[in-house]
This record gives sequence, structure tokens and C-alpha cells, in this order.
Amino acid sequence: MAEKEKLVPWSFTRRDVGTDDVQIAIDWSGICHSDIHTGRNEWGEINFPLVPGHEIVGRVTAVGGNVSRFAVGQRVGVGVYVDSCRTCENCLAGMSNYCREGMTGTFDALERDGKSITKGGYSNGIVVDQGYVVSVADSLDPAATAPLMCAGITLYSPLKEWGAGPGKKVGIIGLGGLGHMGVKFASALGAQVTVFSHSESKRADALGMGADDFIVTTDGKVFETHKKQFDLIINTVSAPIDLNDYLELIALDGTLVMVGLAPEPYPIKAFSMLAQRRRIAGSMIGPVGQLQEMLDFAARHNIGSDIEVIKAEEINEAWDRVVDSDVRYRFVIDASSF
Repeated sequence: MAEKEKLVPWSFTRRDVGTDDVQIAIDWSGICHSDIHTGRNEWGEINFPLVPGHEIVGRVTAVGGNVSRFAVGQRVGVGVYVDSCRTCENCLAGMSNYCREGMTGTFDALERDGKSITKGGYSNGIVVDQGYVVSVADSLDPAATAPLMCAGITLYSPLKEWGAGPGKKVGIIGLGGLGHMGVKFASALGAQVTVFSHSESKRADALGMGADDFIVTTDGKVFETHKKQFDLIINTVSAPIDLNDYLELIALDGTLVMVGLAPEPYPIKAFSMLAQRRRIAGSMIGPVGQLQEMLDFAARHNIGSDIEVIKAEEINEAWDRVVDSDVRYRFVIDASSF
């Protein structure tokens, strides 16, 4: 796509398969809201023409000479980034998503050669260094697995980092593309899960996904009723909300984790944090090793995203529907339609 235009078909050539590369025929490509923010030039400094997409599932079609972990025909996935510096403290610690030089995004990022711009998963094939490719079990629904490459890991990572599990009370703010994955993973990890939503219409969905409780936040009284009850709350929404209300729900030494990208800063009352020694933290996707861990966990627990499959010619309409919150809960593109 070009700047401020709708997506249209465009032909381009991927790089040759290097000694450490995996060539993938893409079968399914998820739509993330960040695709839309980028494509509509809402975050600035975009490299057009743009090929979005970082929720990729497909089959290996070729491998480089140094590749032994992947074989032709194997189902694999690619997530939000495809490279990093590999030498900084964070990369060496297995946390390449927090590369100190900045990870190389799967699309619209300058590659490490300093010349090429990455092009993402809204395409029929991609070539990626083996260190940034993960295996997808054949038992998983491949279309429903595509959104796990971003939405899934974005929730799985903080749930693991902050110890969601038996005996823990976890709250998920928002039941959208991110939030519904948080409910599924938190429930499978054994936590007691509560969804906070402004929409009563999503109650049945939340409970069906494993939530133990569903709280409609349009009634401000609920914040009084549930004070100091939660060990962990994850905010998945991008709309402005009063975080102080949710901080008051957190028990001693509990944490409010931010994964949604709100456009404006949040005002925070110091007393809301001091009262129970509460913390506010952030989390950004997860490293490749944890992405693999999450996919293996999903296979054991039969977890996938709730999706609506579309064809390439429906992407522009799907983008509008995502902005209007008119999807339950993630669009996935059938890549055979590209």
C-alpha cells in the first residue's frame, strides 16, 4: 500500500534463502490493530510502499545449509520481529524482544544490513532467519494460531512473568483481540479470572472462554465492591480509562500491567500506588523462546484465537471493522487469496 491509500495488490521479490534462513509459504496471516495504525500513518515515519502483517503461519518450502531445526513441509510461525542485534545484554539473556538496539520488526523496519525494509505477512511467502522462526504443532488449528504470534504472546508473557496460576486472582481489562487471549491463557494456567468490560453483551463469551467472573464497569460501584482483591490486572485496551480505579482493585504487592497502546498518557494518583505497595508495569510481546513455549502450551491445552477468516479483497473492510470493534475477536487472512 502507498501512503493514505487503501491496500491494493503489489508484486515484489523476497531475498534469496541464505545459509541460516527458512523460506515459508504463508497460509494464514492475522490482522493486528498495529497493522492499521502503521498503514494509516498514525505513528509516523512509515516506509511506503508498505506490506503489513506479523501474525504468520505457514509451511517451510526451503532451508539454508546451516538450518537443522526446521524441515521442508513443517508448519511454522513468525511473530512480531525477525531479527535483533544478537550481541547486547538483553539478546544474550534470551530477551531479544527487548534488544537494546531495537528489534527488527517483521514489517516496516530497517533490516540489519542498513538498506532493506522488512515486508510482512500480507503476502504469500517470506524468508526469515531460523532464530526467529517457531514450530507450530499440527494439532493446532493453523488459522486460529496465527493471532497467537502477537495477541497470544502479548498476554501469555505477562501472565507468566507475574505468576498467574492456582491461587491467584487475575483481572483482564477488555475482551477484544488481546483480552480474549488473556482469558484463555490465564484460565489454562489455573488462575481465577475476571473480565472487566463496558459491554454486557460479551459476558457469555467471556465465561465460555474460561472466565470465572464478568464485571461491567459502567457501574462505578463495582470498583468499591472489589477493592484490594486482585494479584494481577492486565490492561489490554487502547482507549482512555481511569487507571486509578483499577489500581484500587489490586491487593498488597499486586501489579497492573499495561499491554494496550493508549494514545494519551494516563494520570496516576500516587496514593493509589502507595496504599498497597502496588506496581504498574509494561510488557511487550515476548522473546522467541517464550513464543515457542506459548505455542507448546497452546497445543497441550487446545488454545486458539476466536477468528473470522477473510480473503485478501476484504482486508480494507476488515480494517474498518477492527477500528469499529466489530470483530469477535480477530481477523485472519487466507493467504491463498493473495
